[in-house]
Amino acid sequence: MKNIIYIAILICTGFPPAMAQTAVFESGKEGYASFRIPAFIKAPNGDLLAFCEGRADNSSDFGDIDIVMKRSRDKGKTWSTLQVVADNGKLQAGNPAPVADFTDPAYPRGRIFLFYNTGNNHESEVRKGKGLREVWYRTSADNGQTWSDPVNITAQVHRPKTAPYHFAEDWRCNFNTPGHAMQFQSGQYKGRIFVAANHSAGDPQPKFMEYRAHGYYTDDHGKTFHLSGDVPFPGGNEAMATELSGNKLMMNIRNQQGNIKTRIVAISSDGGAHWDTAYYDHQLPDAICQGSILTIGAHKGRAVVAFSNAADTTRRDNLTLRISKDEGKTWTQSHVIDQTGVAGNAAYSDMVLLGKGRIGVLYEKEKYARIIFTVVRY
Repeated sequence: MKNIIYIAILICTGFPPAMAQTAVFESGKEGYASFRIPAFIKAPNGDLLAFCEGRADNSSDFGDIDIVMKRSRDKGKTWSTLQVVADNGKLQAGNPAPVADFTDPAYPRGRIFLFYNTGNNHESEVRKGKGLREVWYRTSADNGQTWSDPVNITAQVHRPKTAPYHFAEDWRCNFNTPGHAMQFQSGQYKGRIFVAANHSAGDPQPKFMEYRAHGYYTDDHGKTFHLSGDVPFPGGNEAMATELSGNKLMMNIRNQQGNIKTRIVAISSDGGAHWDTAYYDHQLPDAICQGSILTIGAHKGRAVVAFSNAADTTRRDNLTLRISKDEGKTWTQSHVIDQTGVAGNAAYSDMVLLGKGRIGVLYEKEKYARIIFTVVRY
């Protein structure tokens, strides 16, 4: 009987019965036509900070787009009013990638970095060399209440031929991870902030074959930045990274080609500077969509890793959180968060560790009508 009740609730609502949902952002409200691209962190004081793109006029990926934020002081039960934390006038500010820096002696209470991109044309046009995407960050030393002036780091982390930079390489599109950036918590690279990213190089190719995933990092709390190598998989798109044991880093990547409907995984043993190996993880089916990865603990000396994505090969649905106790070799737990069988039901997501056995998930719902918060117990 319990199984019948569980299945009935899941069919009617798309949620397992224990997973309450809270709408954090709702399209058409608070001055924005659409909200997309969630990013999620816990502030140094423990507040939950939910970021996303506030799209003023419509749901298009380009236009008048701000980065907005809401705060929860009660572990996600209630959320503050909306706060604009980055904008680009009537143009695009997007791809929020927040991370808390806990290792800077100048900020003993911690400081938040918010990395983001600006753009002056549609992605399709920038791929043709008609436009520029730039990379910026802002910081907050008071848990996101106020923010510094923006800092442009494009010259350090982007390689376009176009003025004013004049590099030999022909990077055109340049995107941060959609979702949180990461900081090494231990080992040789403790304190390093790493931002997963991707770029297009040269003229557009069929199935986005000119795209590659990469990353950039700072070891001095944002004073200087360095680029990683490219992950050598054509079509590598929206990526996210997390720390493993032994100074290693794992990057999990969207396969924009769509030739294989799984995630691309790359492993680095030098803190994300270079890549030892890359492979398709056939345990992680994907709908050619963004995914989120997060280290949530350790087990027998190895990182315990959580991963969430739209785990469907035909539609953006079946949002699933998986857990690996062996750093991604196997994924032994699987928790379906939202599944209805409807295309566009659940898409981009990000995660925060709330406490032992509890992960907060922020995700896009109902063809981007809402961004939802829920808790998964594992």
